[in-house]
Amino acid sequence: MEMAENSVRVAKELPVIFGDFTSQESWDCFFSVRGVADYSEWYADWPQLRPAFLSSHLSFPPAAPPREELSILVPACGYSRLSEHLYDEGFRTVTNVDFSKVVVSAMLRRNVKERPLMRWRVMDMTNMQFANGSYDVIIDKGGLDALMEHKIDPRFGTLYLSEVKRLLKAGGKYICLTSAESRVLGLLLSKFRFGWKVDLHSVAQDPSSGITFVLVAEKYIISHVSQIKSFVDEYSVESHGNQVQEVFEALEKENTVRAEYSNGTGKWYSIEELKLGVKGNIRVLEPLRSVCVFLGGTGSSRFFYNSVLFDAIPKEEPFTDQFRVLFFQNMLSFQDVFVSRNGPWGLVRGSNAARVLMVGLDASHSNLSLADVVRDITDFVKELAPMDGKTDVVVTSVDEGLKWRKIVYEVTSALTGTIVVEDVIYKEQSDVPKDSIFRRLYFRRTETIMQSEALLSTKELEIKKVPAVSRTWKKGKSKKFVSPSSSDSHESSGNTKVDHEFLACEFHQGMIAGLLLFSIHSKRHPQLVDLYLIQTYINKASVFIYFQVKTVIIGLGAGLLPMCMRKYIPSLKIEVVELDPVVLKVAKEYFDFAEDERLKVHITDPIKFVREIANSDAEGKNDYFKVDVLIVDVNSSDLSSGLITPEVEFVEEHFLVAAKESLSYKGLLITKLARNFGTGVRTAVHSNLRKVFSNVFSMKMEVREDFCELIFALKKESPVELGEACAALGRSLEYKNNKDWVKKALADSKMIQPLKKL
Repeated sequence: MEMAENSVRVAKELPVIFGDFTSQESWDCFFSVRGVADYSEWYADWPQLRPAFLSSHLSFPPAAPPREELSILVPACGYSRLSEHLYDEGFRTVTNVDFSKVVVSAMLRRNVKERPLMRWRVMDMTNMQFANGSYDVIIDKGGLDALMEHKIDPRFGTLYLSEVKRLLKAGGKYICLTSAESRVLGLLLSKFRFGWKVDLHSVAQDPSSGITFVLVAEKYIISHVSQIKSFVDEYSVESHGNQVQEVFEALEKENTVRAEYSNGTGKWYSIEELKLGVKGNIRVLEPLRSVCVFLGGTGSSRFFYNSVLFDAIPKEEPFTDQFRVLFFQNMLSFQDVFVSRNGPWGLVRGSNAARVLMVGLDASHSNLSLADVVRDITDFVKELAPMDGKTDVVVTSVDEGLKWRKIVYEVTSALTGTIVVEDVIYKEQSDVPKDSIFRRLYFRRTETIMQSEALLSTKELEIKKVPAVSRTWKKGKSKKFVSPSSSDSHESSGNTKVDHEFLACEFHQGMIAGLLLFSIHSKRHPQLVDLYLIQTYINKASVFIYFQVKTVIIGLGAGLLPMCMRKYIPSLKIEVVELDPVVLKVAKEYFDFAEDERLKVHITDPIKFVREIANSDAEGKNDYFKVDVLIVDVNSSDLSSGLITPEVEFVEEHFLVAAKESLSYKGLLITKLARNFGTGVRTAVHSNLRKVFSNVFSMKMEVREDFCELIFALKKESPVELGEACAALGRSLEYKNNKDWVKKALADSKMIQPLKKL
C-alpha cells in the first residue's frame, strides 16, 4: 500500500539490529553509527515546508508574541535540521528534545556558536519535564509515527499526545508531520476532537516518494467540536490517489462523528454569536436565562475561559448589584457549584444581582493573579453587561469552601503523572461531625477532577483558628486571592484511618443501589449459574437478595468503591483492573485498601482485559468465564475530550461491543457519565449505547441531571420492566431497617428509568 511508503523509507534508514523504538540505547546506537553529518530528513525538507510554515502554520494574530519570542518545542528532534531553519528564519525561542544523549550532545555542539539561544534537552517525549502551558507551538516531525510503530504499545502514543495537549498554551498549535497510517491518523483525530481546530495539509513531493501530511491542531475553544478542514492539494491527489483516498475516507468518517457531537445539547456561544441574537437580546435582562459562554480568543486574548451567564428572577426589593462576576479559583470548585444540592441558581439568588457571570479558571491560568485575569477579559465582560445605564461590575472571587488543607503525599508516576493525596476540612459539612477530615486523591494532569474522597476516622484532632481571607473587591482594585494551603494552622494528630462504611461519592452510592435493584430483577436460570440465597448486612440490617459472584471494576482510584462493596455485599467476588501500579500503592498506603480472597487487583490494560474475557467463549454458550457485573469507574485523563468521566474509549462502540460480549447471560454494565458543560457528547454516547444494548437505563444525579448520570445496560435482549423489582427491593430493605443509607438506596433505585432519547 502507498500509505506505508514513508514508513518503509524511514525503516530503510535504520540499522537491521535497531531494536525497540522506545529504547534509549537503540537510538544512541543508531545516532552513533550515523553521525551528525550523515543525516537525511524524514518526510520532507525545509524548502518544501517553508512556504506553508511561514504563511500559515506559524502565523498568529497580532496579540501573539513576535516571531522571536514564540516558544517552540521540537520533540524527537534527532539530527533533523528543521530547528536550525526555524532559528534562521527568526524563531529564536526553540527547545529541542530527544531521548538520545548522543544526538542531543552532537546537535548542541553543532549549534552552540551559530545559534546560541537554541536549547537542547534529553527527555522522554511521553513524560517531558516542562510546566503546563509552556509552548506556543509544538512541531513533530515523525515522532508520533515512531511511537506508533506496530510492535510498540499504542499507549505510548496516547501518553505523548497527552503531553502535547498539556504543554500547549491556549491558542497554541501542534504541527504534526506524518505518513498518516490508519492507526496514527485514528489516534490524532480522536485525541484532538474536543476543543481543537484541526486542519490537514499535504506536502508536494515526487510521486516516487510517499506523501507527507501535515496536521495542524490549534488549541481553540474548550469543549467545542469543529469539522476538520482538508487543504490537500490537487497534485497530491493525482500523484498519490490511493493513499490520499484512504485519508479522505478517514476524515469523512471523523467529521460524521463530530457532527453528531456538535448537534447535541448544551451548546457554547461566543460573544459574537450572542451579539447576533442567537439567545435573544443579550443586553436586555431575561429572567431564568442561562447561557454557556466562552470568553477570550486568539485575536484578542491568549487565554480562554469557561463561563456561564445567568439572569436572575426579579424580586420585590431591588438587587444590590446589577451585574456580578464570580471567579472560581479552579475548575473543580466551578463544577462543584453545578453539582451541589442547590445548584448554580442557589448561588445566583445568594449573589443578589440581576445578572451573574460565573467564570472558571483552570491550570492554564495558574501563573496569573486574579487582577490579571480581570484585566484580560474586561472588554468581554463589558459586552455582556445589561444596558440599563449602570456599568459598574462587581467582581467576586469564590474559593473551594475549604477551612483547612494539607498535602499528605505526592508522587510521580510514568503513566499517571503526579498523584496527590491531601487532607481537607470543609467550611460547611453535612451528615458528618463538625470539622471532619476528608482525604482526597487527585492527579495533577486533571486537577479539576477529584478522583476519590474518603472520610477519615481520627482518635484525636486539634483545630486552630484560621486567618480570614479577603475574597471580594470592586472593579479596579487589584488584589491577588490566596487560597487555603498547607501553611494554615490546622494540625491533625493521632492515628487516622479511612472510614470504609462512608461513601462520599453519590455516584458510588447510586452504583450500589442499581446493583441491588438489577440483582433482584435478574434471577438467573439455574442451568447457567448456581444460585444461592445470601444474607447481606447493611448497617446491621438483614437483606435477602440473590447475587452472582463475579464483579469487575475498571479503575481503582483510592479503592473506596470495591472496599465498600466487599463490606456491604459479601457475596460478590470482586476483581479490580487498574493500569498504574503506583495508584495501587497509594490506595494501600493512604486509603487502607486491602486485597483478600474476595477482592483482587489486576495491573493491566482494562480494554485488553475485557476483550480477553469477551473472546474466552466466542460462541456464547458458557458463562463460566464471563462477568456478571462490569463497572467502569474511570475519570477522564483529558477534559478536552468533552467528558469528565469516563475516558472516551470506554463509551465508544468498539469497547461497548466487547463489554457486552464479556457479560454473562443476564449481565449488567454500569458506568458513570459526566460531561463538560456545553458539549454534545452525551447525545453521541447515548447513541452508541443504544446501538449495542437493547435495555439501557439511566439514573440522573439529582440537580446534575443535565450533565451527570449513571448508566445501567443489560445484556438481556428481551424487554425489561423494573416496577416489580423495585417493589421487591423496597420490601427487602425496609424490613427492620430505618437507616439513612437504606433510605438513600431506595430513593436512588426509584430514580432508575429507561434511557430516553435526547
